[in-house]
Amino acid sequence: MQNRVTKLFNIDYPIVQAGMIWASGWRLASAVSNAGALGIIGSGSMYPDVLRAHIKKCTAATKKSFGVNLPLIYPDIDKHIQIIIEEKVPIVFTSAGNPKIWTSILKEHGIKVVHVVSSSSFAIKAQDACCDAVVAEGFEAGGHNGRDETTTMVLIPAVCAAVNIPVLAAGGIATGRQMLAAMVLGAEGVQVGSRFIASNEASSHDNFKTKVIMAKEGDTQLSLKQLTPVRLLKNNFFKQIQDAEKKCASVNELKQLLGNGRAKLGMFEGNVEEGELEIGQVSSLINKIKPAAEIVQEIYKEFEKALTQPVK
Repeated sequence: MQNRVTKLFNIDYPIVQAGMIWASGWRLASAVSNAGALGIIGSGSMYPDVLRAHIKKCTAATKKSFGVNLPLIYPDIDKHIQIIIEEKVPIVFTSAGNPKIWTSILKEHGIKVVHVVSSSSFAIKAQDACCDAVVAEGFEAGGHNGRDETTTMVLIPAVCAAVNIPVLAAGGIATGRQMLAAMVLGAEGVQVGSRFIASNEASSHDNFKTKVIMAKEGDTQLSLKQLTPVRLLKNNFFKQIQDAEKKCASVNELKQLLGNGRAKLGMFEGNVEEGELEIGQVSSLINKIKPAAEIVQEIYKEFEKALTQPVK
C-alpha cells in the first residue's frame, strides 16, 4: 500500500509504533522498522547520552527508516535536538509543546517533523509551523492525553477537515479493523502504542506487560487533569492519586505524590502496585505478548481482510 504517509516515511505499511517512555528503545524501534512499519525511539525517559546510544544501536540494527519521539517539555531538549541532528535521525515526532520552537531547525537539517495533537486547532498550528504531518491522538490513548477528552472517532474527521497535511490516527488502535475505521474517517496511517507494549522487544518490564494483557474494559482511567492528564491502569498508586484528588490536593501535593520516579518504578522496574502504569483503553483487546514483527503483520493482514470481508 502506498499513500502520502508511506512515501513520507519510506515505509511499506502506514503503521507507526508510538514512542512510549520506558518501552520504546532501539530493540523495539528496529524490529518494527525491519517489519516494514516505522519504529520510534521514545526519548522522554532517556538522558542525552542514553538517547545517543539508542540511536546508534538502532542505526546498526536496521537499514530502514526510524524516528525519535521528542517531548518538547523535556528539560534537556536542546541536547536531544543536537544529538538527533548529529546522528542524522531522519524523522522526529514532537509532542507536549509548541512545534514552532524547533520544527524549522530540524527541517533545516533535512529532518521530517510530525507533531502529536489532541484538537483540530492544535493541528492547524502544527501545519502553520510547517510540520510534515500530524498525529491526532484521541482520549482513549495511554499516557499523557488531551484535556478536552475528545475521542478518536470524533477527533480524526475534525483534524482531517482542518488541515491539508497527512493525518495519522492514534488512541484506541491495536487491530487491523480499527486501522481501517481510522482510515475511513480520513486518516492516512495509524500510530499504535499499547499493542507494542505487549511485545517481546519492548523494554518495559514483563510484570507490566502481563498486567496489560490481563486488563479488561474499565481498568484504565484518565487522571491528574490538574497537572497533565494521563491515562493509567488502575492499581494501588492510581488509588492514591484518586484519594488525593477527592481530598482536593494541591498541585504541589500531587507533584510530590508523582515524584520518586513512579513511572520508571512501574513500567520499567515492574512494581505494578506502587508504580505508574500508563496504558490505553485498547489494552482490554490485547491478550498475548508477541514479537513486534508479528504484530505489524497481524494488524496489516487484518486491515486488508477487513477491506473485503464483513464482520461476522
